[in-house]
Amino acid sequence: MAVTDEAILRIKEMIIAGELAPGDRLPPEKELSERLGLSRSSLREAVKALEVIRVLDVRRGDGTYVTSLEPRLLLEAMSFVVDLHDDQSILEILAVRRILESAASSLAARQADAAVIAQLREVVAGVDHAADVESLVAHDLEFHRGIAEATGNAYLASLIDSLSSHTVRARIWRGITQENVVDRTLQEHHAILDAIAAGDADLAQALTIAHVSGVEQWLRSAL
Repeated sequence: MAVTDEAILRIKEMIIAGELAPGDRLPPEKELSERLGLSRSSLREAVKALEVIRVLDVRRGDGTYVTSLEPRLLLEAMSFVVDLHDDQSILEILAVRRILESAASSLAARQADAAVIAQLREVVAGVDHAADVESLVAHDLEFHRGIAEATGNAYLASLIDSLSSHTVRARIWRGITQENVVDRTLQEHHAILDAIAAGDADLAQALTIAHVSGVEQWLRSAL
């Protein structure tokens, strides 16, 4: 288990034991790291991750608080870290995404007109390398949704959008735990869009397969 995951589970244990309740302020970083037997850097990464999934609320200059979620919902939010490592169905969903989204990119390369390409370029230009994980995932969803809509097939677009929503947590977690994800994702999006704009259906399909496979490979290594 990664050190960050271990730190998260330790904080979860504190909530289960009643040592931390919704609305409570976390002890100072030094005190909490010593209490949990973790380095301050590992604790810091755990806090960042838990802030992303809305378990913790980091108030600059004030401290870090457990959110006001109901205890049941709070624990459910945290349990996804464990579920992510145990749930093989996410890999199956990603495999279906790889098939459908690569086909969508190929079809978009054949059908997208100048206006659609311009819209997709606006989406790509709307996020930069300084983006945080949440912004990156939101951009990723919008980009792939735009390609699916560019096919002109409403049923395919709806299916891809539905499947994509089931992998959001995995993509967020990858963004937190894997280095250079923002840069890599943006580079891959630019390459896919360039292939679509050039009308190169085969290249657009191949690049999309590689793009979605990156999440699959990361998740397999985490299982």
